[in-house]
Amino acid sequence: MNHYEDHHVDKKMVPRTEQEIERIIKRLKRIEGQVRGVQKMVEDNRYCIDILVQISAIRAALNQVGLQLLERHVSHCVAKAIREGSGDESIRELMDVMKQFSK
Repeated sequence: MNHYEDHHVDKKMVPRTEQEIERIIKRLKRIEGQVRGVQKMVEDNRYCIDILVQISAIRAALNQVGLQLLERHVSHCVAKAIREGSGDESIRELMDVMKQFSK
């Protein structure tokens, strides 16, 4: 049984592969490290601009992860929904989350 099969999988979803999961987790852990670095910068009373530059880098990294997940979702899950006749619902759901993502 693969790692992703251990978790509840929505029937609308095309499960991520082990490799996809590992790649996402690796990126998120890197971002987590960046956030810890910013916490340390605040504790060390570092210059505001230096902290803001790091926050900007973290936001960009999170956006990249989000865009990769979005791309995968469209090419796998939305495509599957369209093939199975529930494309309209899937596209509405996608547009709702894209509105959230762009705030």
